[in-house]
Amino acid sequence: MNMLEQAYPVDRSRTIQTKLVLPPDTNHMQTIFGGKVLAFIDEIAALSAMKHSSSVVVTASIDSVDFLSSATVGDALSLEAIVTSTGRTSMEVYVKVHSTNLLTGVKTLTTESFLTMVAVDENGKPKPVPGVIPETEEEKRLYTTAVLRKEYRKNRALVK
Repeated sequence: MNMLEQAYPVDRSRTIQTKLVLPPDTNHMQTIFGGKVLAFIDEIAALSAMKHSSSVVVTASIDSVDFLSSATVGDALSLEAIVTSTGRTSMEVYVKVHSTNLLTGVKTLTTESFLTMVAVDENGKPKPVPGVIPETEEEKRLYTTAVLRKEYRKNRALVK
């Protein structure tokens, strides 16, 4: 069976990390820098894509980032990433970030992001990746709507 005929459940790529928001991670308002959150998102997206493809990956694009609320010093950030769809060598990765106030237990969705990662061989050349099999309702919704996001990425490239 070649790589293009192979497919894995989305859950294979599920990656979860928890980070503590520390003072150096924040601005003068004591809320986390957006760039710090982006670095966390890029890292977990790469881990998720590597788990799915069993390959080294590179970030092709950060397609969208929606900062919905902020996190402050002392909050725990929970990041979760999954591969939602694949092309021949690329993988769309969805990352959601929640902040939790550890003193009150209040949990808030802070950020959602889509990235495109590409699997590469030892020479840095793109290599085929397996497909994905969505199982949960959220996975099926993200899988179904991935074609719209792919079209958006293509159209965005035309207006540069």
